[in-house]
Amino acid sequence: MNHLHIGFVGTGRIARALIAGLSGKKNTIISGFDKDPAALASIAADYPVLPCLSIEEIAIKAQVIILAVKPYQVAEVLMELKPSLSTDHLLISVAAGISSEFIVNNSIDTLRVIRVMPNTPAFVGEGMTAVSRGKMASDEDVTLACDLFSSIGRVATLDESQMDAATALSGSGPAYMFHILESLVQGGVQCGLSNDEALLLSAQTMLGAAKMVLSGEKSPEALKREVTTPGGTTEAGLKILEEQNIRQILVETVAVAATRSMELMK
Repeated sequence: MNHLHIGFVGTGRIARALIAGLSGKKNTIISGFDKDPAALASIAADYPVLPCLSIEEIAIKAQVIILAVKPYQVAEVLMELKPSLSTDHLLISVAAGISSEFIVNNSIDTLRVIRVMPNTPAFVGEGMTAVSRGKMASDEDVTLACDLFSSIGRVATLDESQMDAATALSGSGPAYMFHILESLVQGGVQCGLSNDEALLLSAQTMLGAAKMVLSGEKSPEALKREVTTPGGTTEAGLKILEEQNIRQILVETVAVAATRSMELMK
């Protein structure tokens, strides 16, 4: 039976999350390279990762190369990879703001590239990953990328032109949720709860609400109506959100983050 050999260039937090999800996958071999020998040794001790001594070794061994380095390191890594790349390779980039065109222009014209944007809930298996294809990537390449990243949560396939929006919404989104949670906790404490009690009530409520939406049975608006009794507590709370125009604030939050993502790519 054929084995899929996946090589990680960079073994930081997102790579570790993905490796954790993939480590139990049948017929999958994982190799890794990191310029920090301690980081590579650490992940090889925790998961079935074959340490490689160079980026070139990753390219020689792996069919799928996952580029999991900081955006400012991508050009340098591609320069090292380029002599060993061929049309047989699929390169999946996790680097935020780095377009598939940039990767091709700094490697080989025929390189099959998939660009992905995961988020930090991947660390607990609840990630949201946006996937977009470069011009040389096939349907099979997209399917493979989606299969790999579904090991750490949910996956959405988007056009690359939508990746800035995905970065602003799901990539940065966990920070927005944490900010909202902090505020809800503060409200709970002011009303007499302990910090731990308020945190548990707030976080589990957010988790449960999200799961109800993801069930797909009803829209957020319909679910909101169901929990809102005329003259009741929920209606009183929602009135404050409406008066303060929280909806527009959140819309603008996503918009300004998307604009910043486009600026960074330039």
